[in-house]
Amino acid sequence: MSNLRIFAVNHKKISSLHINNMCSSKIRASLKRLRLHVLLGRNYSSLPGLIGNDIKSLHSIINPPIAKIRNIGIMAHIDAGKTTTTERILYYSGYTRSLGDVDDGDTVTDFMAQERERGITIQSAAVTFDWKGYRINLIDTPGHVDFTLEVERCLRVLDGAVAVFDASAGVEAQTLTVWRQADKHKIPRICFLNKMDKIGASFNYAVESIREKLKAKPLLLQLPIGEGKTFKGVADVVSKEKLLWNSNSDDGKDFERKPLLEMSDPELLKEITEARNALIEQVADLDDEFADLVLGEFSENFDLLPAEKLQTAVHRVTLAQTAVPVLCGSALKNKGVQPLLDAITMYLPSPEERNYEFLQWYKGDLCALAFKVLHDKQRGPLVFLRIYSGMIKRQLAIHNINGNCTERISRLLLPFADQHVEIPSLTAGNIALTVGLKNTATGDTIVSSKSSALAACRRAEREGEKKHRQNNEAERLLLAGVEIPEPVFFCTIEPPSVAKQPDLDHALKCLQREDPSLKVKLDPDSGQTILCGMGELHIEIIHDRIKREYGLETYLGPLQVAYRETILNSVRATDTLDRTLGDRRHLVTVELEAKSLETSSLLPVIEYAASVAENLSQASREAIENGLHSACLQGPLLGSPIQDVAITLHSLVIHPGTSTAMISACVSRCLQKALKKADKQILEPLMNLEVTVTRDYLSPVLADLAQRRGNIQEIQTRQDNKVVIGFVPLAEIMGYSTVLRTLTSGSATFALELSDYQAMNPQDQSTLLSQRSGLS
Repeated sequence: MSNLRIFAVNHKKISSLHINNMCSSKIRASLKRLRLHVLLGRNYSSLPGLIGNDIKSLHSIINPPIAKIRNIGIMAHIDAGKTTTTERILYYSGYTRSLGDVDDGDTVTDFMAQERERGITIQSAAVTFDWKGYRINLIDTPGHVDFTLEVERCLRVLDGAVAVFDASAGVEAQTLTVWRQADKHKIPRICFLNKMDKIGASFNYAVESIREKLKAKPLLLQLPIGEGKTFKGVADVVSKEKLLWNSNSDDGKDFERKPLLEMSDPELLKEITEARNALIEQVADLDDEFADLVLGEFSENFDLLPAEKLQTAVHRVTLAQTAVPVLCGSALKNKGVQPLLDAITMYLPSPEERNYEFLQWYKGDLCALAFKVLHDKQRGPLVFLRIYSGMIKRQLAIHNINGNCTERISRLLLPFADQHVEIPSLTAGNIALTVGLKNTATGDTIVSSKSSALAACRRAEREGEKKHRQNNEAERLLLAGVEIPEPVFFCTIEPPSVAKQPDLDHALKCLQREDPSLKVKLDPDSGQTILCGMGELHIEIIHDRIKREYGLETYLGPLQVAYRETILNSVRATDTLDRTLGDRRHLVTVELEAKSLETSSLLPVIEYAASVAENLSQASREAIENGLHSACLQGPLLGSPIQDVAITLHSLVIHPGTSTAMISACVSRCLQKALKKADKQILEPLMNLEVTVTRDYLSPVLADLAQRRGNIQEIQTRQDNKVVIGFVPLAEIMGYSTVLRTLTSGSATFALELSDYQAMNPQDQSTLLSQRSGLS
């Protein structure tokens, strides 16, 4: 197998892999055993690892050493240039033969029809490629706020990230959100200041916004040579070289790396020397080992410090997340992408450099996390797995801890956006795509067997006893899944005919497994199916996908805001349920009190009086809690969920032989009675709003926000633009993008994010109730 020759794949010949006639029959047999099935839709210069004229063993292609693996994500505000940067990375690594463009709709990672039409990323796409002997698993994430969950679940499995910024705008609203998400998962990252060729681009402004808004320490590893229209290359601060791209080159592959000399570039050399000295001092402050080296051998002259020593120190500082390396370039103009790839391999961690506490319990056994599910018409559910330890093979039986079920992996694939290469096995540190897992959902933990999970559980408990820990170590075996945000919009969805209802249910079930932020429920009064999502765009995309992928022409009702309800005072209620079914008498008498909570809680806080708690069986307790939770799903005013409520059970009398269903029903009815008597309050979702607008249009935008019950917090200056930051109720912001375009002649942009729920004032509440009841 080690004698595998290079083979190229031509996208026109889908039927089979055509191998050069020079290949011997022995090599053909090796390839046959490997069964590299490639589904092709565009030009690929080679499969991963088969770059140039290197001859590598199949094992090194499929399973590179763990130190040579990088699992990274590209994250940013919408339109900062994530997908274009990804496209350039794939081109320079030899993965594609032509440069894709978001505007032309032919990029590799935006492969859904909706993404290509709108020019935005909706689903995260995983791509595997090689760069200078390193295996890079790269994930392009969405920047739109409606798809924040996509970013969250991908960051969960990454070891490092590249944050892309628009050099003319610096840190924007969604940049802050994804940066906070990366902080939460403790992910080391590097910054890439994109669009250096754009009019208004400012390297210093962008760096300052990273320092001010993200509270991060930027390490300047590059300085731009020119800005805006004059941008022609970058100067490497670490090696004191300049990188200039050939202006005649269409694809940016040709660039010169020249040392900076006193003769030719005196000013740039002076600037770079000062920047390098500042960088050395900055890194020495953050890394003790490097500080000892600098003070010992190179205290007299920083110029003598080798670039390799500085790079190693920057790597350590990046891993410790005490600072972030900053690079710059222009992905669209094909400048600065190759140095970014070098920085990814040099400064971001390999899987073994990340410290995952749960790995010690598994002792090399299989441990993986399912972080994404896709549905393929031919192959069924495709599950993306991040392998933390052990190995995955074809036809392997695995155990799902969350679902407590055993399944078999029928096929194993390497992900290439929507193209997949079949492989026999994959080791720790990699991201795999599996076929055959029917019951696995996003956030599930996968192990080799139930006994393996129990053994790991026992090790965790023994360790916990040694350290006298209070928390249950066994729970740590479950890799933290993804926190799913509550939907803020909902609407009814109807099939074209009653006969198509089962098809719609199937489509929604498949889409829910792919996207956990989509919720589907049935309206108990009308029997209609209700679709709940994260925003207007989210629901619009789901509707479009049902039409295209499942061939169903569905009808959406008007979009409605997901309100919540609460109570303002304390109320008591008593209820008795007395039924005789057959020869059994079911009798329950309950007295409870409901009162408002000071702190915010989505679920009711349930307490029991001492006399009740003494004699309560576990089955009765579960029945009571089920009844109370179901009563809180529909409030008395709008039928919206009830929150911020504490319930105390003062007395409970249960006749012997009464079923748990009757206990639930009685408790639920009693709580509904109490809620109807209480003073009620509607809570509405409040959104953080950030509008970027030119000075000329600031007044009409502010006047419009005042009409929408907006609360302006501050107005910042960003280059020549004004940035309006404030809060607006979600109900007032529906269809805002069209209004804003009209007001500002299409020059303004805005970003929204859910802040929290706030009480409506009495006047707005009565208006809303009369609208809902059809009186206004």
